Amino acid sequence: MSLKYSQIIVAVDGSDQAAIAFKKAVDIAVRNHATLNLVSIVDNRSFGSIEAYGQAFAKGAKKAAEGLLITYKEVATAAGVPQVNSIVEYGSPKSMIPVDMVKRLDADLIVCGATGLNSAERFFMGSVSERIVRSAKCDVLVVRTPVVETSEKPVE
Repeated sequence: MSLKYSQIIVAVDGSDQAAIAFKKAVDIAVRNHATLNLVSIVDNRSFGSIEAYGQAFAKGAKKAAEGLLITYKEVATAAGVPQVNSIVEYGSPKSMIPVDMVKRLDADLIVCGATGLNSAERFFMGSVSERIVRSAKCDVLVVRTPVVETSEKPVE
């Protein structure tokens, strides 16, 4: 059993938490000389029931995700990550990231934010990060947004 990671997935969705997870994943990839797989799953279940509207929205969401991954790939490469792959697909992030992507990429680590963009789904069905932790057959690092400390004392 190796203690080094070789195939790292970082789940990104444009949220602040995902951006912080990306930064940590870059650092881990550099230290381990690992491949970094930038993965964004466009959740097509949330598109409207009107077919034309749903398709237009899906294409727009995919294009936005691809643009985000181009920027992230440039940052990771500049930081010294030896290999960076970008993957944008349609589906359910809750199943595709911890199951499909792990198998496809032979991943040994998933890095994700504790919360993402979809707060309504998190309220009703649980978060993507929670599902990743429960389902993945590899290590998972769930990254939280740093808490900003204040020097003010609470009002009594």
